[in-house]
Amino acid sequence: MNALSSSHRSMRKNDWWPGRWSRRTRENFKMGMLFLLPWTIGFVAFTLYPMVASFIYSFSEYHAKRPLEFVGLQNYANLLTDDLFWKALQNTLYMVILAVPFTLLLAFLCAVLLNIKVKGQSIYRVIYFLPSIVPTVASTILWLWILNPQSGILNTILGFFGIQGPNWLSDPTWSKPSLIMLGIWGMGATIMIYLSGLQDVPVTLLEAAELDGAGWWQKLWYVTIPMVSPITVFALITGVIAMFQYFAQAYVFRGVQGLGFPLNSTLFYSVYLYQVGFLFLRMGYASAMAWVLFIIILACTIVLLKVSDRFAYYAE
Repeated sequence: MNALSSSHRSMRKNDWWPGRWSRRTRENFKMGMLFLLPWTIGFVAFTLYPMVASFIYSFSEYHAKRPLEFVGLQNYANLLTDDLFWKALQNTLYMVILAVPFTLLLAFLCAVLLNIKVKGQSIYRVIYFLPSIVPTVASTILWLWILNPQSGILNTILGFFGIQGPNWLSDPTWSKPSLIMLGIWGMGATIMIYLSGLQDVPVTLLEAAELDGAGWWQKLWYVTIPMVSPITVFALITGVIAMFQYFAQAYVFRGVQGLGFPLNSTLFYSVYLYQVGFLFLRMGYASAMAWVLFIIILACTIVLLKVSDRFAYYAE
């Protein structure tokens, strides 16, 4: 028996050994590698090489006009005493901790409403989804006009009810909530993902719960939410990763209001990384920041995956 097993393993190894391939197999392999060549070149040139280069730069003092100078862990040590680094990280964590869960909650509630069978249901779905396909810069500029404290439509509406609207753009207390509102306005893609998950909830489970006397809230809490929990895990992890790299909207705010104005309350991690690397030309320091961000995102992703096993339900 052992001899037969060893012979079988040897045959399988020989089948995969290039020297044993037939002429047709070798031609198919070459053709396959030829089709993979464009992707391979793109991966090496635009992903692998930048990663390796940035890792090397993170241990160096690199300036576009000066030669590379190895400094060891000095860039990482400087991060610990950089007040703007900690401010940017604090602003980013604010968005991760508050914006991501709040946006997911609203997206789920909107999906539940859009899943109700009413007349004109498809029209409502299109209306909710449309903001998510508006270009990021265009939508941000639109919200800068909406949130304008003097002539913005939001403060104008609040004024009709006798409410003095805040200075959304210049008040550090309201600058980040303004960006959260912008993110909520464009959450159509998350709503559609939740909506697809709601439509996959087995009707038999809902009917069984109804026969047992469960009301609307009980069916939602004990049936619907557990069944869409894998979607929640996916949206939460991707949302956290995206929010740690929050850049475009904050950069437009920065460009209009000034460098991190007001009081650096809109200076997020990716924005500060961009400033250090491409405005101040400190590529080594920016590379160190990028790798720190990578480690933070990796750690958060692993923690979320581990914790999700406790509340996510995966049907077998």
